[in-house]
Amino acid sequence: MTIFVGTRAAASFPVAKSHTAGALNVAYGVYEVTVNPVADDTYELCKIPAGSVIVGGMFYGDDLDTNATETLDLDVGWKANGGTGTFDTVDADGLANMGVMPGDAAAPSLATAVGNIYNLGGPHFGNGDFPTFTKETTIQVTCVATCATFTAGAIGVAIYYTTP
Repeated sequence: MTIFVGTRAAASFPVAKSHTAGALNVAYGVYEVTVNPVADDTYELCKIPAGSVIVGGMFYGDDLDTNATETLDLDVGWKANGGTGTFDTVDADGLANMGVMPGDAAAPSLATAVGNIYNLGGPHFGNGDFPTFTKETTIQVTCVATCATFTAGAIGVAIYYTTP
């Protein structure tokens, strides 16, 4: 297991917080994947501020597995942040358990020429229980299964949140 930290998830990167209650904010991050991900590799992509409530988001990714029978499986979630709230513990697939990612045109949730675009929602959104964090939190992508045939490319997220 290796942890890869993107620019917008680095400890030195400032986390912006809206001063307008209820305003929709976006945190985003991208990581250029240059080696074949293996199980439990983690890509830290961006951070959201303390008090954030995630209301949605998107995952974007190049076709990292170009085999005719793909095996790459990625999840989107968050790191533990040291807080004591319901969502402050690690949840590797709290925003998406995407299963094997085909990377072929029109196969994921939205059509692209080649690549993957998924709406983020995760298991908590179905019952209206939007993830709420008491402390600054890192959004991460975790590898569940490696590529059959790896090709370098980028993965990224856009996280939609509000601060009440």
